[in-house]
Amino acid sequence: MLAKRTDLALEARELWQESAENTGRLSGVRAKTSRQEGCPVTKVEILNDRGAKALGKPCGRYFSVDLKECLHRRDFDRAVRVVGRQLRLLTPREGSLLIVGLGNAAMTPDAIGPLTAQHLLVTRHLISALPEQFGAFRDVAVLTPGVLGSTGIETAEAVRSLAAQLCPAAVIAVDALASRRMSRLCTTVQISDSGIVPGSGVGNHRHALNKETLGVPVIALGVPTVVDAATVAADLLEENGITEISPERLQKGSNVFVTPRDIDAQVRQIGKILGYAINWAFQELEMDEITTLLS
Repeated sequence: MLAKRTDLALEARELWQESAENTGRLSGVRAKTSRQEGCPVTKVEILNDRGAKALGKPCGRYFSVDLKECLHRRDFDRAVRVVGRQLRLLTPREGSLLIVGLGNAAMTPDAIGPLTAQHLLVTRHLISALPEQFGAFRDVAVLTPGVLGSTGIETAEAVRSLAAQLCPAAVIAVDALASRRMSRLCTTVQISDSGIVPGSGVGNHRHALNKETLGVPVIALGVPTVVDAATVAADLLEENGITEISPERLQKGSNVFVTPRDIDAQVRQIGKILGYAINWAFQELEMDEITTLLS
């Protein structure tokens, strides 16, 4: 059986349910779907090691926000609010924040983190320099560490060093992910409190960013931008009733990833939504106020 690649807890649970051997209840996992701002929001909680092993994800809470309706209607404000609300649920209410935009700005499908950073209100230096004007703002610092091939520095090393210096209440790591479904690319946002492994979406695993490695809570904010070609092929064959699939033949496409042809426009759009969602969640500003301050 081909192991279908996904970074989404929602899809990992779907894959478990689709497996012929797993017809009962998944122990150690809770899931619930609701609607917020008209968008489906699925909460998957991995409660123990049994659930973590079944889904291949660390224990924690995972919120998956489906933004298709908002994007179809071009309802930017609603998309920002629904993502921002999930962030508030997982992040400490007080204290400074370090936002880390992971990824490679020179590679479009991997540019979610750096693009999000372009839309963030950075306040740490303003609060200390102009306390009367900016004292009511939450302390936010931003880091875009780049990738090992460009800097010679492991992302985890850079983030760990800065976190030790700043002592934030939490780190929010923004990164591109992999999905099993083309329909979820650049339309689904996953927010979790389990941390993140940079590069895992394309099989380039680096050192993990989580509470154990950084000493503070790590909130992962991710959007799938690619689908593994072998996973796409397997799903298409199954949808057409072809169940006798050779994993060995499909595995030949395991180093190939599929992404939308207009990925450049889509990542710019979703990066802006994530940036505004972070600002809205923690600075308590309206959309027009955020736009004014960013300009």
